Amino acid sequence: MKVAVTSKGKDLDSEVDPRFGRAAYILIVETEDDTFKVMDNSENVNAFKGAGIQAAASVGDSGAEVLLTGYCGPNAYKTLNAAGIRVANDVSGTVSEAVIAFKSGRVAFAEEANVDGHW
Repeated sequence: MKVAVTSKGKDLDSEVDPRFGRAAYILIVETEDDTFKVMDNSENVNAFKGAGIQAAASVGDSGAEVLLTGYCGPNAYKTLNAAGIRVANDVSGTVSEAVIAFKSGRVAFAEEANVDGHW
């Protein structure tokens, strides 16, 4: 299964970026063998608006079924939910630790956004 994890860096030892839409990177991790691809999210980091929706579209295009992040706004959450991607908020630590927590069933999936949208 592919899992998307927001990241401050380009490897599994990087810290989870608490922001979704404006995360520096999004790592797409294959949980079977921990191989991963790095999605550069720099286009959205300084976007005036729509960063979460654009990042959600990219995650959807990656084939990921789950997103592990700190905070996910309402528009991004709706976009991810429409694509069938489950969201786990309040994730912290390294990307590797987040994936391990997911694989061991220690993440809670969100029922809604956990931060207000940005205006």
